[in-house]
Amino acid sequence: MRPVGAAVGACVLAFVSLSASAVAAPGQPVGAEAPGPHRVRVEVPGPAGGEAGAGYRSVPRTFHTPKAALTGPGRAADGKVTKVIDNGDTKDRLDVVVIGDGYTADQLDQFHLDVKEKWNDFLGVEPYRTYQKLFNVWTVDAVSAESGVSGDPGQDVVRNTALGAHFWCDGTERLLCIDQQKVDSYVAKAPQADLVVVLANSTKYGGAGYNEASATLGYDGIATFSAHNKDSSQVAVHETGHSLGKLADEYSYPGVPEYEQYTGPEMPQANSSVLTADAMAGARAKWYRWLGATSPDGGAVGAYEGGNYYVKGLYRPTDNSLMRTLGKPFNLPGAEAMIAGFYRHAKPAVPVGGARTWSSTARLALPRANDTAHGKVTVRWYLDGKELRRHRDRDRVAIGELALGRGAHRLTATVTDATSAVRDPAVRASLTGSTSWTVQSGRGAAVDATTRPVAKPDGAR
Repeated sequence: MRPVGAAVGACVLAFVSLSASAVAAPGQPVGAEAPGPHRVRVEVPGPAGGEAGAGYRSVPRTFHTPKAALTGPGRAADGKVTKVIDNGDTKDRLDVVVIGDGYTADQLDQFHLDVKEKWNDFLGVEPYRTYQKLFNVWTVDAVSAESGVSGDPGQDVVRNTALGAHFWCDGTERLLCIDQQKVDSYVAKAPQADLVVVLANSTKYGGAGYNEASATLGYDGIATFSAHNKDSSQVAVHETGHSLGKLADEYSYPGVPEYEQYTGPEMPQANSSVLTADAMAGARAKWYRWLGATSPDGGAVGAYEGGNYYVKGLYRPTDNSLMRTLGKPFNLPGAEAMIAGFYRHAKPAVPVGGARTWSSTARLALPRANDTAHGKVTVRWYLDGKELRRHRDRDRVAIGELALGRGAHRLTATVTDATSAVRDPAVRASLTGSTSWTVQSGRGAAVDATTRPVAKPDGAR
């Protein structure tokens, strides 16, 4: 940490001073048009343990803060990519890329420990816990010249870091912004990024939600939060409700005249509606399939007035979920939307290993544990289109058990995640997938009956 002199003070102003006209109207819908190519809308986290958010701000995408040249070990380590959690090929899994800021070269081991600890915080929240096998987690080492981030502990503190992370963004202490251009330069080093997390080397509470999908790198959004603050993980999980689940915020702005009454058309998000419970049931719309069900965030699913920033005229599914208050679970419609988001990137049927190599066993990596609490994961095996009934619900088939004729054959497995957490048929359709293997007796051009039969994955679909 170093105090700020007159020359550095200009950098602080670049970080935290934006004109009042740059601030987005509170409660501007998540799907609203972005402020332009040089600015981005970010969600401000609510206070620790309080409302999940405090509106949106329009902030610069880049802050033009020069990064100090790295020497020796720092230069060698900068940009190194590590697969921390490996559940399969990138084409078959949802890939989370985590980049740290404010970690010096000799703190990278701590960064990797922090990533594992914070990923465990994600897995403490459903449906992340149940569906953890759908995720790969990657780290990209970003080496900073100084330890810690700007704005911590005070607004007058500036540090030279790889990603320019800083509190007091737009004058709000807990808003933790980054230089998105610099973040993207590190994201591009990873094989694939569906979701990006920036972990700040800080104990200060805060974070931000950059919930616009990247047009160039393809990720759904960026969540920033502090590595060493126990409450900040909830900020990041909430933000993935927007980026992955496409969920609306369920809090409102009482006392703000333009958000007292909503009079517009139906909302696109799965957890926001103009319909009362009776109207929803009658129209068989929105979350009507969940009405009356007991939700993990407490109480029954209904239509509770207030949400998506409006006090009246819009309804949310439950009284108090994670999209309204930090520390709460996702409600039932919210969890369903999150599962749909997971399966936009991950496939239910994936061959173990993923590589197209020959093996004596065809094995599947199932999307989750097969337990009665969440519903069954069914598996059906087919050889040249005919079902192998005695192999139902197995996660592997020994090729030697198959009655193979001459030539090559096609072995196919169809996996269905029949989870009780999904009731929408449109979402259910994405929970079934198939993968296949080419099967033959030996690898030579001529089939040798004495050679052990083998299979090679063709790929999931």
